Amino acid sequence: MWSGPRNISTAMMRSFDARADTVVVDEPLYAYYLAATGLDHPGRDQILASQPTSWEAVAEALTGPVAERSGGPAAVFYQKHMTHHLLPEVDRGWLRALTHAHLIRDPAYVIASYAKVRDQPTLDDIGLPQQVEIFERFGGPVVDGADVLRDPASTLERLCAALGIAWDPAMLSWPAGRRATDGVWAPYWYATVEASTGFAPYDPKPADVPDRLRPLVDEAMPYYQALSAYRL
Repeated sequence: MWSGPRNISTAMMRSFDARADTVVVDEPLYAYYLAATGLDHPGRDQILASQPTSWEAVAEALTGPVAERSGGPAAVFYQKHMTHHLLPEVDRGWLRALTHAHLIRDPAYVIASYAKVRDQPTLDDIGLPQQVEIFERFGGPVVDGADVLRDPASTLERLCAALGIAWDPAMLSWPAGRRATDGVWAPYWYATVEASTGFAPYDPKPADVPDRLRPLVDEAMPYYQALSAYRL
């Protein structure tokens, strides 16, 4: 599942983790991304220590044997990926071994939310150009986070059908709290989802975008619209 930041991506990971047949992994390319770019994200040192910093090692793990759950190999391996973690120098060949899906969100909401943690995001930070590239090369169903919140059951049922897996109503709720599978960056980003037991109600109020970031919204919008044209 490819997504930019601040787009119910952790709630979607919770939803799939609620399935008895699924194991999940949280942003496995994050440490590689930070090591390669030198960026200073919250919890940087912890992140670098928690994951391989070689994309090749990550790719091998993500395309190798699936971990077990409930005594046997899981039927579904849900990989929560941030699109901007897939830097240009990463060879794309291993991605052919995976089934791809895309989670999108109106960039005004993404940018308004992201700026509360890192105050000057760029287009690369929110990952929409990278997501368009991945979609054009590998395809896969597209879901909008707003559609998930408006009607979780119907949207997730369509997503499961598009992915060729059975719909499971267990995906609609989960216990509150942190998970062992959450990345070590959870204390900086996951407070809302840790308190949740299901998808939040859809909130239609306009995004509160700082004036300085409105040009970034305008720059991002064509990429979002290109993907939105394919949403389920």
